[in-house]
Amino acid sequence: MAGACAVGLVSALASAALAVDHAYADAPFNFSPFSSSSPSTNPSEASPPSPPAQEATTSRDESWSSSSSSSSSSSQRVRNDNPRTTATGFDPEALERGVTALREINSSPNAKKVFEVMKKQEETRLAELGAKKSEFQALQAQHETERQRVMYEEQKKLVQQQAQTKAQMARYEDELARKRMQAENESHRARNQELVKMQEESAIRLEQARHATEEQIQAQRRQTEKEKAEIERETIRVKAMAEAEGRAHEAKLAEEVNKRMLVERANAEREKWVAAINTTFDHIGGGLRAILTDQNKLVVAVGGATALAAGVYTTREGARVIWGYVDRILGQPSLIRESSRGKYPWSGVFSRGVSSLAQKSDKAPGAQNGNGFGDVILNPSLQKRIKQLASATANTKSHQAPFRNMLFYGPPGTGKTMAARELARNSGLDYALMTGGDVAPLGAQAVTKIHQLFDWAKKSQRGLLLFIDEADAFLCERNKKYMSEAQRSALNALLFRTGDQSKDIVLALATNRPGDLDSAVADRIDEVLEFPLPGEDERFKLLKLYLDKYIAKAGEKKSGWLTSLFRRQPQKIEIKGLSDDVIREAAAKTDGFSGREIAKLMASVQAAVYGSKDCILDSNLFREVVDYKVAEHQQRKKLAGSEGNNN
Repeated sequence: MAGACAVGLVSALASAALAVDHAYADAPFNFSPFSSSSPSTNPSEASPPSPPAQEATTSRDESWSSSSSSSSSSSQRVRNDNPRTTATGFDPEALERGVTALREINSSPNAKKVFEVMKKQEETRLAELGAKKSEFQALQAQHETERQRVMYEEQKKLVQQQAQTKAQMARYEDELARKRMQAENESHRARNQELVKMQEESAIRLEQARHATEEQIQAQRRQTEKEKAEIERETIRVKAMAEAEGRAHEAKLAEEVNKRMLVERANAEREKWVAAINTTFDHIGGGLRAILTDQNKLVVAVGGATALAAGVYTTREGARVIWGYVDRILGQPSLIRESSRGKYPWSGVFSRGVSSLAQKSDKAPGAQNGNGFGDVILNPSLQKRIKQLASATANTKSHQAPFRNMLFYGPPGTGKTMAARELARNSGLDYALMTGGDVAPLGAQAVTKIHQLFDWAKKSQRGLLLFIDEADAFLCERNKKYMSEAQRSALNALLFRTGDQSKDIVLALATNRPGDLDSAVADRIDEVLEFPLPGEDERFKLLKLYLDKYIAKAGEKKSGWLTSLFRRQPQKIEIKGLSDDVIREAAAKTDGFSGREIAKLMASVQAAVYGSKDCILDSNLFREVVDYKVAEHQQRKKLAGSEGNNN
């Protein structure tokens, strides 16, 4: 057994010698009891190898013969003193020392104990390796756990950072969207303000052009009247000269007779006037001498004259003050341009009686056209809506319910004012018209006038429809820069008086620009009616209406017999060849005309007829005037469009 262990040890030493760079030893192994003559060796060289015990036991028997032969041959080999200089570079000294040690172990009686110690050392070393392995595995598991925890913490922090980043990005995007919306709103507001300013400037320019045109027309009219007056003066002068020449001729014939009669009459008159003057001065002189000589009479005369002057002045001023008070209490407010009530309460009864008699005598001209609204020709749906409002307003008054306020908007000349007047007449209410442009010139008195207007309107027993034309000039947006403080106060006064639903007043507003009205005013409105431009059928009816009014019945205005004796009767217009087809053709050509423009067109037709020689209206003259007015209308539209583009 010992020999087998020795052979295995020798083979292990041989393998260690072949691989010098790889020596394994966990603890030094010294053979001090057996190495008496061998030099001190390196612990790494003296330590046994650490192969597993199974490999050592299995290779013992197989390597026994080879190791014994190698040991015998090595003992006979000559020692190499310079091992590093050989071709192979092998140093057998360590191997020899190992063989010597094995021999000493084999020859020693404690060989078995030595190998048992070596075995125990190997087992101890394996146990320590196992413990270190377990400890290393535990450390590795702990490190893996720590790494997982760190990864979880890092991932958690990463998720939180991503969430914060997303929240910041969302806030930043919201802020950008809000700023973008603000910028867009500011740009829209600036654009709208610029458009409003451009529209206002265009309206101002149009108004200035209109004023200039009116002034030019007035100047031409004044020039014409002046020339006419000069012609009349020249005619009168010539006539007077002729009459003077005739009278001079007659006077020459009876000159001497007249001269004698005049001389005698003059002498008589002179004597009479001289006597009267002498008598008058005698009386005046006597009275003055009596007054001047008597102090009491002088005081009484002066006091009487002073009292007479004071009485006259006091009576005149008192009557003026009393009449102003009566006019302020009972009279019509100055803002009212037109009313069916009359200026004073007693005059309203008379005016209503006269208007009712006139309506009966005329037999409702509007009824002849089939619309029941006088000269107002409207779209059928709008006309039906106004009739419903008239009926509802009449029933509202009879049931003592609050009235509903109205807003009429649309292009100029579409019949808003006339429709409001007919609405009041058909609903049984009184009617009053004011213009929004009359409020601004009143200044600080505007608030007082507004309150007087509403106080006067509430006195109507039948209820009153207050129609405010051009309402945007008075009831515009309160935040506008050009609106004065007086206008703002007047608007607030109207809002105060119309805050609640009224049972006495129907407020009807008319405007061409409903968007300019103040939001509080728009809140007072209950019914909104749009008055569009008339269609072809409406234009045909309007042409027929104004043809009958301006052409067929021209000059039929009724007057007294006394006036007709001194006034020259106008020449009757004769209509020839003007059929409905010609009128319908004119209605098709006048696309875009308002009712007022159609009325002006027929007035131009009347002027053209009066300018002709025979005072006859035929289809050719009618077409000529219509074509001229249509071209004029198109030119005005182009001018308005060019001004809008320039603005």
